[in-house]
Amino acid sequence: MTRIHFRLQNIVLTVLGLCCALFAATLHAQTWRWTDPATGRTMYSDTAPPGNARNVVRINASGYADDEYDTDQPYVVRIAAEKYPVVLYTGVNCDACKDARDLLNQRNVPFTEKIVQSDADQIELSRLVGDTYVPSVRIGPQKIRGFDAASYHSALDLAGYPKPAGGAPPAGQ
Repeated sequence: MTRIHFRLQNIVLTVLGLCCALFAATLHAQTWRWTDPATGRTMYSDTAPPGNARNVVRINASGYADDEYDTDQPYVVRIAAEKYPVVLYTGVNCDACKDARDLLNQRNVPFTEKIVQSDADQIELSRLVGDTYVPSVRIGPQKIRGFDAASYHSALDLAGYPKPAGGAPPAGQ
């Protein structure tokens, strides 16, 4: 009876040790490192950093930064881009397209630009906004035909992209 009890105790301790090791590895796999903009200090946590954090890096189980999270974009921009990707449909020699592109760049919004040239591009844009009008933009599920700076800013705000530095959009934008 004592021998069986001893073996059972060893098995339980072994399983418990493995569970603790797995738990510790899981915690390590979810470590974040970032720079606090107020103090300039490097912070470490097992939870995602606040939206204003800079130099955000997620550390993987082997102790190295995940390339996916090691970017120059602030955390809040990466989250907005993941949830509400921006696709700008433009044409060649289009002044309004340049204005739309400039607005997105001024707000530091990562976006994909599609220059509508082929029949497939025209069909895709037509399905998106009803015709082949450029510029047009898709911000997540939102679709805007043409360029209206106020509409672009409103849609970007709703998607969670940070407002331009200084709060209000630049004049004429």
